[in-house]
Formats: sequence, C-alpha cells, structure tokens
Amino acid sequence: MIVRDRPSGLRLFLMLRGSILQRIRTTLLLNIVLATLVTLVHGNLFTLKITVTPIPFTLIGLPLAIFLGFRNNTAYDRYWEARKLWGELLLRMRSLSRQCQGLIRVDQPLDPARRDDDVRVRMVHRAIAFAHALRLQLRDQKDDALLQRWVTPAEFSQVRTTSNPADALMLAMGRDLGECVRRGQLEPCLAVPLDGTLTALTAAAASCERIKNTPVPFSYTLLLHRTAYLYCFLLPFGLVDATGFMTPFVVGIVAYTFFGLDALGDEIEEPFGLESNDLPLDTLCRAIEINLRESLGETDLPPPLQPVNYQLT
Repeated sequence: MIVRDRPSGLRLFLMLRGSILQRIRTTLLLNIVLATLVTLVHGNLFTLKITVTPIPFTLIGLPLAIFLGFRNNTAYDRYWEARKLWGELLLRMRSLSRQCQGLIRVDQPLDPARRDDDVRVRMVHRAIAFAHALRLQLRDQKDDALLQRWVTPAEFSQVRTTSNPADALMLAMGRDLGECVRRGQLEPCLAVPLDGTLTALTAAAASCERIKNTPVPFSYTLLLHRTAYLYCFLLPFGLVDATGFMTPFVVGIVAYTFFGLDALGDEIEEPFGLESNDLPLDTLCRAIEINLRESLGETDLPPPLQPVNYQLT
C-alpha cells in the first residue's frame, strides 16, 4: 500500500511511485505512437482515406466509462471489505488476549516464556501464529520457521502437514478452550464469549478466503479489456480530422484514463497480493504481534514496519 502525502503543483504530474502509469506505459506509448502516425498521414493508408466520424466514439465512450467505473467500484468493494476483515481480526485478537488473561484461572503468574505450561500464553501466541498463517495462505507463501516460533513443537508437526494451517490453529484453540472447561479453569458460562471470539476469527478468515478464491468473472473483465483497447487504438482515426496536430495529445489523455482505470481495477480486485496498492498484510501482522505480546507483558518487542520507498507491504 502506498503511504505518502499528496504532492502538489508540478510534482503531482511528474510523480511515478504509486502511479498506475508504470503498469500501462508500454500500451500507452504504443497508442500515442499510433496516434502520431495517423496524424502525420492524416488518416490515409497509402491511397485509401480511412474515414471514421467521432459519433461512434461518443456512443461507445460513455457506456465504456460507466462500465469501467462500475468494475472499479466492484474491485474497491473487495479491497475495502478485505481491509475491514483484517481490522476485525485485530479487534478480536485483542479481545482474545484480554479474555484469556481475565477469564481463565491458572495458579501460576503469567510468564510469556512458559508457553507449554500456561494455556493463556499458548492461546495468545497461537493467535499470532494464526495471523501469520492466514497472511501466508492468502499470498500463496510458506514460512515454516515463522509458524514454528509461535506454537509448541508437537502442534507445529500437525499444522505444517495441513492444507489450511489457519483453520488447524483455530481447531487447537477450540481444544484448549474445551480442556479449560473440563479442568475447571474456566466457567462454562464464561467460555461462551471466548468461543464467540474464536468463531468471529474463523469467520473473518473464511471471508478473506472467499475474496481470494472468487475473482471478478473473467468474461466481464475480458469484455472491458477488449472494448477499452479497441476504443483507444481506433480513436486517432475519429479525431484526426477534427483535432489535427493535437490528436496525439488528446488520444494520450483519453488512453491514460481508460487504460489506467482498467489496470487499477485489475490491481485492487485481488487485495492480498504484493502490488503497490494491495493491503499491507505484513504491517498488519506486525501490529497484531506487537499488541498481543505487549498484552502478555513482553518488553522485547519488534518495531512497527515503516514504509520503504513510500510502500508498506
């Protein structure tokens, strides 16, 4: 995700970092070159004059702009829902840490180093592992060393062989919660809100998986791609008689807008990736780790992640 102040003046036009121009520059350049050639020959192909009036472009341009706007709204809805789900994860994990420490009765004082013996520490550390496991799963990545750091050796041997490590960690949470009730460490009536927190975490993770595994229908995306490209590459023939030497400039502005909207929709419809405008899942997981470890009284905390070249990952 790009994090920077909005530039003003000339810098607004010259800035490349965070601009969609980097993704469309080749196509845009080809479109401008074609518009320049059409202008130089004034729409003539050898001895044949290619005559296209601006009327078809007027009729097509408005629906195309509406459909591009609709698709971008759909893509942004997916992006914003994903961000709300990760905000929900952060909220629920803070609640989980508070509930574990306040409701589960353990005779010994809280010690973050006693994960194997203290169910409170084990569940909070497992929540950190859950956040990292979900991030890795959504990005199709794997990092066994990171997960191993936050769970017991026996549990890690089970988690690493599953197809859904995040769900396996939630199952372990449920087993620990049931064991606390059976041992009398947690009153059954108090286990209900704690189980509700685990259910909310599972629901948020499943919703993230739904967004990742259900892309915008390909045929709809393909139709917009084709229409936008045909419109922009044929546009010089419809403008050259009316705009003359200004045709490449006008075509460049229109093509930048249409190609940019098309590419931006492609980028944000998959919000969990590593593109410049995707969600900063590394940063969110680091924030969750800091919050939960601090709630256990740990002081050797990692610093929050900072933008690198204006980008948070």
